[in-house]
Amino acid sequence: MNILVATSEAVPFAKTGGLADVCGALPIELARLGHQAALILPAYRQVRYCGHPIERMGIDFIVPIGSKTVTGHLLRSRLPDSGVPVYLVQQDAYFDRDELYRQNGQDFQDNCERFVFFCRAVMEAIRLLGLDLDVLHCNDWQTGLIPAYLKIEYRNLPRYEKISSLLTIHNIAYQGMFWHWDMLLTGLDWKYFNWHQMEYYGKLNLLKTGIVFSDAVNTVSPRYAQEIQTAQFGRGLEGVLQHRRDVLSGILNGIDEAVWNPATDSNLAARYTPDSVDVGKPLCKAALQRELGLAERRDVPLVGMIGRLDDQKGFDLVAEIIPEWAATADVQWAILGKGEPKYHDLFTQLAKSHPEKVAVRLEYSDPLAHRIEAGADLFLMPSRFEPCGLNQMYSLKYGTVPVVRETGGLADTITNADDRTLASGEANGFSFREDNALALSETLRRACDTYRNRPDVWKRLIRVGMRQDWSWRRSATEYVRLYESMVSRVRSGQATVR
Repeated sequence: MNILVATSEAVPFAKTGGLADVCGALPIELARLGHQAALILPAYRQVRYCGHPIERMGIDFIVPIGSKTVTGHLLRSRLPDSGVPVYLVQQDAYFDRDELYRQNGQDFQDNCERFVFFCRAVMEAIRLLGLDLDVLHCNDWQTGLIPAYLKIEYRNLPRYEKISSLLTIHNIAYQGMFWHWDMLLTGLDWKYFNWHQMEYYGKLNLLKTGIVFSDAVNTVSPRYAQEIQTAQFGRGLEGVLQHRRDVLSGILNGIDEAVWNPATDSNLAARYTPDSVDVGKPLCKAALQRELGLAERRDVPLVGMIGRLDDQKGFDLVAEIIPEWAATADVQWAILGKGEPKYHDLFTQLAKSHPEKVAVRLEYSDPLAHRIEAGADLFLMPSRFEPCGLNQMYSLKYGTVPVVRETGGLADTITNADDRTLASGEANGFSFREDNALALSETLRRACDTYRNRPDVWKRLIRVGMRQDWSWRRSATEYVRLYESMVSRVRSGQATVR
């Protein structure tokens, strides 16, 4: 198959979050499976300084934006260590900025116009590049107009008749909502601005647009695909998602095992495999304790946390329990990340009061993240919601037992250790369902007790997790199956605008 992945960010060119990791990895794995894959994204200022060769193609285009026309240019690069082409949409007035979507904490006022232009540029690039596509894989609200343009304006044009469109929702909290007059920028007829298609409580909603017009919709875990059809998680779009449930599915993201692999990781004090974890992991733990100024003790459980310090990640629950744990429990904590000032203040004070137990680094450090994954005994992720999550998969790979709340991708990857799952060999961590601090504390205590008192069970949990397959090859194989089903439906005439 011939697949074009359209995205607003992708590593190593531009990144603000996990979307970039997905879109930088998936096309490479699709190519390794024998498919023709390419990537297209805006040529931000960040792209120019990413350190990868970029060439001009000499291809210019003009697209309508409301009542005016705007000129753009196509550039080309490749994903590292692959033959996957990357097409970059250059329009400096829109994309030559310090940040991708916002500045000084505020969204750019012209974000709708910027991504209307990008979506139209993608549609024109297909013709200009001579791409014979089977699948146009769109990602999040920034590409939500592409399925609409394909269905409404391009479907009957040469090269476009047989293209199937997929929209992947990475986090439904981000929907691309703008005031109703921005509908004029899209160039689409006002008849589509209705509650069935593009309108949402009087506003233009670009994520909803993509959901309605795409041939299939997926999210980044099977559980999250179910959750977003409910009022609790759907952020107001649960109705339209229920209406499209026959083409809605979930595929877990993968991890880049060239980067996240304790057998080859150059960031670690010692490298190890499932067969040598008993030797290598204690060395990594001791090195981490020394680096962070914690007491160097093998017998004490070391709990790691990495990520954005906010309520969505469950740090409000952690804040409820950690003062008592730090004061009374013989447990160490290694916390890495940035976020809300109230959590900065709390963890900084705890680290000052209990320096032998609590280590806090209020920063983003990829090398230290690797060392925490390798050196911690447990990894804590009590997220309120988690579309997929990657750190729990990194933890499994590194023999660090996850303790998670049972939601989204965390529920799909972590099997709670109990008598049944231990006996069947399925258990790889600890999880709790209730959204409260008591459930978190009880589950964490159960995990720490297992670490101290049941070393045989602990070793079994480590080895089960390390031997599981969370690779991008697994994910890409599932995407290929989804693409094939979409293509079959479109070419048999079963796909229609909802």
